[in-house]
Amino acid sequence: MLGLGRSGLSTARALKAGGAVPVCWDDNPDARARAEAEGFDCADLGRQGAMDDLARLVVSPGIPHLYPAPNPVIAAAYEAGVPVDNDIGLFFRSLAAGGWEQFDTPPKVFAITGSNGKSTTSALIHHCLVAAGREAQLAGNIGRGVLDIDPPGDGGVVVLELSSYQTDLARALTPDVAVFTNFSPDHLDRHGGIGGYFAAKRRLFAEGGPDRAVIGIDEPEGRYIADQLGEGAADDRVIRISASRKPTGPGWQVMARKGFLSEWRKGRQVGSIDLRAVAGLPGAHNHQNACAAYAALRTLGIAPRTIEQAFHSFAGLPHRSQLIAEADGVRYVNDSKATNVDSAAKALSAFPNIRWICGGLEKEGGLDAVIEAAGSVVKAYVIGREAAAFAVKLRGIEAEVCTDMETAVRRAIEDAQPGDTVLLAPAAASFDQYDSFERRGEDFTARVTAALGL
Repeated sequence: MLGLGRSGLSTARALKAGGAVPVCWDDNPDARARAEAEGFDCADLGRQGAMDDLARLVVSPGIPHLYPAPNPVIAAAYEAGVPVDNDIGLFFRSLAAGGWEQFDTPPKVFAITGSNGKSTTSALIHHCLVAAGREAQLAGNIGRGVLDIDPPGDGGVVVLELSSYQTDLARALTPDVAVFTNFSPDHLDRHGGIGGYFAAKRRLFAEGGPDRAVIGIDEPEGRYIADQLGEGAADDRVIRISASRKPTGPGWQVMARKGFLSEWRKGRQVGSIDLRAVAGLPGAHNHQNACAAYAALRTLGIAPRTIEQAFHSFAGLPHRSQLIAEADGVRYVNDSKATNVDSAAKALSAFPNIRWICGGLEKEGGLDAVIEAAGSVVKAYVIGREAAAFAVKLRGIEAEVCTDMETAVRRAIEDAQPGDTVLLAPAAASFDQYDSFERRGEDFTARVTAALGL
């Protein structure tokens, strides 16, 4: 087991419970100490001969296995012919249990991937399943580790959020329903460019062979996957979803336009939901997430009205268009998860009169896409170690260099007028100032609540 973070330790425990002998390693001595405290043997997997007796090398998702260069331990496994896998591959290889033939309804696995919205979509599907009285578990890149979940029961559903890091390496990918939310450039170093990044996402569908595929078609990549999977326009094994296109043709489609979700089959509308009053799903990007969740749920035969009721009780996820406070006519929204320009652009399109807190560790591709979507921005308040350079790139937008979160929140509050939204949507990674986007969002929340005396 290479890498002993949350998923690594979870995998080691599962392997041990299954009768394997885990040999663990992490370059971080604190991580090794935690593993040893649980009784696991730790041995340097980079030493000469370390691969001789290994049946498999299981790798945590954060460790590069190909680009920009394979980790030396993984490279040694390749040389020795030791199969390399991750916890997702182990999960799919080991899921089905002997007692399933006694179930009236075999368990199902929903797997959700895409560049943006996959966490919200996964959590929304799980929420709706629970609200409908179905047994459901949420795992993968959100919730519990995949090897920490309980064995699913009769009719149970396992909802997995899967990142490109997870789909790229898993040796087994066999979901019953696979969801592709959308596509935009991200993690390009890790995947050797945009083609490698798309290939990692596509594996869930091309190699996973899902019974049903829910595909966002607002980008060419989604339309390509939908075309590859379908055997014709009327093939209802592929459900096309969109937050920008009108439904056409006889196939199964779920579309959202002007705040209304509609389901179409064989050229006829068979269901609809008014999303404008769903507080936990603001903006067109969340309406796209709603379409994906709705379509996945409909594959189980759950009624549109049941789904609609569950949508209204969905509170949303932290750090994703999360309403923190509302005071003196001003809303404060935490979208720290908007770590790339595409997700930030979608957040900016969801609110009027925005006081925009942005900046951080800029990703490849520049800021052009987010600038094009910044028509509602009244002023930007830029944070990050390179705040001044980031601000210069915000062409046509009034920008104030604040550098730190405390200053940005204070200045935005001082400037805000009734009807404004103070929005944290960084369009950048957090690692220049924070350990994660969660820590950044928590800092924003703390600064806002303290300044407002909440």
